[in-house]
Amino acid sequence: MSTTGFAASDQRRSMFDPDLSSDYRSNLWATCPLLEYLHDPVIGFLLDERWHAYDAAGTTGDYVLTQAVTGAAAISTAAQGVLELDSNSTTSTQGATLQHNKACFLPAAGKHIWAEFKFKIVDTFDFVELFVGLSELDTTLIAASANSSANHIGWQCVTDDGVLLFSAEKAGAGVTKAAATIAEATYIKLGFYVDGVTTVQQYVNGVSTGTAHVTANVPIVALYPSFVCQSAGTNDPIMHLMGYRIFQLR
Repeated sequence: MSTTGFAASDQRRSMFDPDLSSDYRSNLWATCPLLEYLHDPVIGFLLDERWHAYDAAGTTGDYVLTQAVTGAAAISTAAQGVLELDSNSTTSTQGATLQHNKACFLPAAGKHIWAEFKFKIVDTFDFVELFVGLSELDTTLIAASANSSANHIGWQCVTDDGVLLFSAEKAGAGVTKAAATIAEATYIKLGFYVDGVTTVQQYVNGVSTGTAHVTANVPIVALYPSFVCQSAGTNDPIMHLMGYRIFQLR
């Protein structure tokens, strides 16, 4: 293994190991100033969640978990750095919503955002209603098999078939874009880049994918890391959420 330097199209420089990160030159993080941030932390805000612990105790924890009748979250004892968000139900629309309410990201002109999440669904992928991404605080984010958040950027599935759509909504008006289809017990890596308040481009497994959301779909209110895992009936789906990372320029 060897570390090498790289200059992105905007001449931002970074370092990576081509054996460990073979797609780095074209992936989401190639243009993110993480190296500069290490030496000058005032340039941005970084949330780097690695799930060393999970605290949702009342108002003192970083996370708020809301049950739609049922649902639970716990650090995995089978894999390091994984949180298991369990719908804990075989009844349609029941499950858990989890939001990190102590770290917000607010899209604004010139304040670009890079975000990436990695997760899988077990028991089973085609009986889950889910959301992964950033949203305003909404304890019923997926309600009655629909996304109820008026301001969000992320991926959802409310059609009980494992087909993900990339959704962006501003003040109740937005659209969805094609994304990917998940598979049982198989991790997928999803990211997006918010270019100020101009566009939102998604990345699927490190590759820029599909058409971008435009200004009219970019929310301009505080957004929080948000996750939903609910049953679509029959089975008890569980989201295994690996550590995620979000960076925004100040």
